[in-house]
Amino acid sequence: MRIDFISLFPETLWPFLRSSILGRAATAGLVEFRTANPRHFCYDRHQKVDDSPFGGQAGMLIRPEPVAYALKSLHPNSDTAIILTAPTGVSFSQAHAADLSKKDHLVFLCGHYEGFDHRVETQLATHVFSVGDYVLTNGELPALTMADAMIRLLPGVLGDSASLESDTHSDGLLSAPNYTRPEIWEGESVPEVLRSGDHKAIAKWRRMKSLELTRQFRPDLLAKASLTMSDLKLLDQLSALRPLAIGRRIT
Repeated sequence: MRIDFISLFPETLWPFLRSSILGRAATAGLVEFRTANPRHFCYDRHQKVDDSPFGGQAGMLIRPEPVAYALKSLHPNSDTAIILTAPTGVSFSQAHAADLSKKDHLVFLCGHYEGFDHRVETQLATHVFSVGDYVLTNGELPALTMADAMIRLLPGVLGDSASLESDTHSDGLLSAPNYTRPEIWEGESVPEVLRSGDHKAIAKWRRMKSLELTRQFRPDLLAKASLTMSDLKLLDQLSALRPLAIGRRIT
């Protein structure tokens, strides 16, 4: 897989791309990173990439021409996913990450200021994603977030690929809590079932907790998940035992 970033500040990307799992994936040849700066495709003395919007809107917009030239330098093909990061986009999900991880070439368009001229979206982008209902000062952070979500799904990137199966959102639900040593910390013990060695009981506990957490904190996910008859019975038990809470306490 090759992942390219069109960014006005590519120096902010490289420390993350060269670190930890992403850096090891690149060293192993599982993924290749490149960047292109639209400023290098401007033909005025000041390398001006932005301009004021029509209609009197406040702020500045990135002009479409230098972005288009930067994209052309990366040689996209008809199968390249060209991803624009914007708060107006579709909410990025694990399903999107899984789908895009099968692509050979991805390009992220990282915005700044008030974003891109809308024609970057309509003429260049194939996907427009948001990572949440908030606004950031740059598009590099959401681009790195999405790239990380995709790269970790590539075969050989994680040491234990089986861990992917228990990830939150891997089956549409939040994952059950996990514990390690010590068995007791700050007065809180590891649940006895996890120390029992009874794999069937452990699997049932994990599924129950997954359903419970999703029901309480992300009922929107529960409504879309593929549930078995066993899951529905567990949910009935949860409804009888634990009335639905308002939400997680924030301190």
